[in-house]
Amino acid sequence: MDMVADFILCYVLQVAATLGIILVFGLAIAFCNTRFYRGFGAKSRLVCRITGVIGTPIHEASHALFCVIFRHKILEIKLFTISSDDGTLGYVNHSYNPKSLYQRIGNLFIGVAPIVAGAFILSGLLYLLLPDLFNGVCAEILQVNFLSDAGASFAHIGRAFASCFSYIGRWRWWLFLFIGAFIALHMTLSRADVKGVLSGVIFFLVVLAAADAILAAVSGGALASFTGYVLIFGSFTAFFLVIFTAILLILILVQRLLGLIFKKRR
Repeated sequence: MDMVADFILCYVLQVAATLGIILVFGLAIAFCNTRFYRGFGAKSRLVCRITGVIGTPIHEASHALFCVIFRHKILEIKLFTISSDDGTLGYVNHSYNPKSLYQRIGNLFIGVAPIVAGAFILSGLLYLLLPDLFNGVCAEILQVNFLSDAGASFAHIGRAFASCFSYIGRWRWWLFLFIGAFIALHMTLSRADVKGVLSGVIFFLVVLAAADAILAAVSGGALASFTGYVLIFGSFTAFFLVIFTAILLILILVQRLLGLIFKKRR
């Protein structure tokens, strides 16, 4: 009975640390972006194009990268264009073999690529601009182990966030936030992205369950170790997605305050 309970717990934690995190932050980022651009009214498309100079190529390049990883054939790619009549700033058209389980699962990763890749690009940017902060964050995240001590794990994550405030006075921290804002404003998944995600979710869940079953058959320690690595990955990804979400909330707040100021002056 304990073995079955451990299997279920590990599986649920793995799903929460992967699909759960992507779902929660994907919805949060999409909501924030919609609110941000809506605040500009008739000028929203112009603002979207300006921010898209950085954000859109990263969004589309992430799709293309995962297409290559999962052996999808890229039919056409536009990293950035402003000539589209429907407002589309970029796209990646690709095809795959529906008989290939690997390529079917790839639909999930290709669809969520802008969210996952965005988090790791932001982490790379932090490493380049503020390596000391990056190393400190990694040191805390690597100690996360929700299976053995959930309270201590949350404490490590909390200290990782707290360390960021000590760098507010540095211009590189603000450059990090500025570039992060341009990336975050174009992390919203399109309908085509969501459709691709849905087509690959079931296959991912089945394969993950099968992998867990094999690990559990080998030893409980193997399953626990794998789950631990997945949770570290999830914590690392969530850390930077929280930063993205915070940036967007700050942008919305600043936008609203400026709107009130200009309205009073009129």
